[in-house]
Amino acid sequence: MASKDALNQKSRGLPGLLPGAADPEQSPSPGNHAWRPGLTPPRSFLPTVNLPPGLEYLSELDLIIIHQQVELLGMILGTETSNKYEIKNGLGQRIYFAVEESICFNRTFCSTLRSCTLRITDNSGREVITVNRPLRCNSCWCPCYLQELEIQVPPGTVVGYVAQKWDPFQPKFTIQNANKEDILKIVGPCVTCGCFGDVDFEVKTMNEKLTIGKISKYWSGFVNDVFTNADNFGIHVPADLDVTVKAAMIGACFLFDFMFFEHSLAGL
Repeated sequence: MASKDALNQKSRGLPGLLPGAADPEQSPSPGNHAWRPGLTPPRSFLPTVNLPPGLEYLSELDLIIIHQQVELLGMILGTETSNKYEIKNGLGQRIYFAVEESICFNRTFCSTLRSCTLRITDNSGREVITVNRPLRCNSCWCPCYLQELEIQVPPGTVVGYVAQKWDPFQPKFTIQNANKEDILKIVGPCVTCGCFGDVDFEVKTMNEKLTIGKISKYWSGFVNDVFTNADNFGIHVPADLDVTVKAAMIGACFLFDFMFFEHSLAGL
């Protein structure tokens, strides 16, 4: 009878474990680090009313990790290749994968200012978020035509924007809703080189009196930071923040990577 109860408990799943997490009574298997969409998410991750499809995994996350994949071909040839990112939860489980779509001409001649589209898919390959970046200026001396991203959730439905605001001393951005109304502000440090330390962009209310979260570019060591394009970011937000705002903050991460951290030995 005891063995039958244990079998029933195992078939129901272990309480407290997220989908894709390894069974502590079993040895972990290689490559079991992705959130498997075939499993039923915990109750708190199930879709709620009007929750965009595919964003149920974001609904209660307070930490989102973004890891840029190393492009060995670009390192060897000294060329700019399309960026790819893994998006993970706080346990290191991959929940989304992002791929940049851009043409070689733009990557070569426009470099980090290039226009591109980033398509974010879940682990089943379904596209859940689209980030569009037009060709824009990027200079503290130019107060017009600054950087902007368009966020679509699901693809084809615009839910927000990330817009750069002119400031001669600090990088500043706003997160906007679909009507381009400012809802949150992102304020970066005066120096973004990140030598031997993390770089934090604080997410604040519009009056800048309250900080509700931050986007951090993690320092990954001298060799990685100087000789590769592989960057790691962490988004710290309240768990109950609207999922479309979390999606916009993921887009903001990509924008910051292009603007401040997209470099390699070839570009020094």
